Amino acid sequence: QGRGPIWLDDVRCTGTEAALSECRAKGWGLHGCEHAEDAGLVCSAANVTENAQVRLAAGPHRCAGRVEVLHEGRWGTVCDDDWDLKDAKVICRQLGCGTAVAAPGQARFGGGSDPIWLDNVECAGVETAFSQCGLSGWGLHNCNHEEDAGVVCSGGPRGGKRRGAPPPKKKGTA
Repeated sequence: QGRGPIWLDDVRCTGTEAALSECRAKGWGLHGCEHAEDAGLVCSAANVTENAQVRLAAGPHRCAGRVEVLHEGRWGTVCDDDWDLKDAKVICRQLGCGTAVAAPGQARFGGGSDPIWLDNVECAGVETAFSQCGLSGWGLHNCNHEEDAGVVCSGGPRGGKRRGAPPPKKKGTA
């Protein structure tokens, strides 16, 4: 429990802010609180993977396909719940594939066979890496592979340098 002035009340952050002062709030010093309501936090990297590897699978070229992310040494998919162009924009940026053209859901590029790692991803569209987006807990979802998220980027078959993971190998090849 703190002492002294209470500076913020009703703070609302999206998760993309660089500082608490960038979050929405009533205003500095405006509050209806007591110190018994002081907020605290515990920082942990348990659900965030620094520089998470992502790839696009089963698409017509390296800059379009089903979104897959590497976690605990296994590739898995992302559910299309809340999936939109802002999320796709971050994937395209991380992979060096230009900007996002589409963020198809409903397994447009086929359903994956790996685990579904993420659901309800929240990107603002300004992040440089997927791991900077709001990611729910790994493996927590209410989806099936008919809801795998996809991305189509402006970079084509030969456009841009690839950054990220190699494409998945096709079955039956070494």
